[in-house]
Amino acid sequence: MSRVGNKPVIIPKDVKVQVDGASVNVKGPKGELTQSFNPGLKIAVENGHVIVTPPAEPTYDALHGLTRALIHNMIVGVTDGFKRGLEIEGVGYRAEVQGKNLVLALGLSHTVTIEPPAGITFIVDKTQRILSVEGADKQVVGEFAAKIRTLRPPEPYKGKGIHYAGERVRRKAGKAGKAGAK
Repeated sequence: MSRVGNKPVIIPKDVKVQVDGASVNVKGPKGELTQSFNPGLKIAVENGHVIVTPPAEPTYDALHGLTRALIHNMIVGVTDGFKRGLEIEGVGYRAEVQGKNLVLALGLSHTVTIEPPAGITFIVDKTQRILSVEGADKQVVGEFAAKIRTLRPPEPYKGKGIHYAGERVRRKAGKAGKAGAK
């Protein structure tokens, strides 16, 4: 049995959860999310809680906790939302929001314009060095932040590029033989 799967998911007052067989629909102030799960698991809404019950077979033990965690993330996403911070380092590197699009200057010969998918918003700090990707779906937010990071990943010598907020960039020493060469 899964320890995570055994915990019931508490439904806040401003959130509505509908279970239709193996499909779960969660509606809240930040949006609406729908996801399908394994039909072998029983998902029920009882007394303001979502309860996931697996069959007696041991093959469903891993899916039990996963399903409960995904439903919990859906409920947190429509109430509070998810946020992933990114930091930009480098001379001339900056970000700005034009309409809904994110425009990045990353030391290339051109600027890079990124259109967000539905439900994703960009927020850029006034310094144009700190940006965040926000939305209701945790998976989409993380995937889109990773996509932005791949445009210019941090390099190990000067640390220039885009990295996650709080991420430590491993630094390397430059050429050592330059000072004593003839």
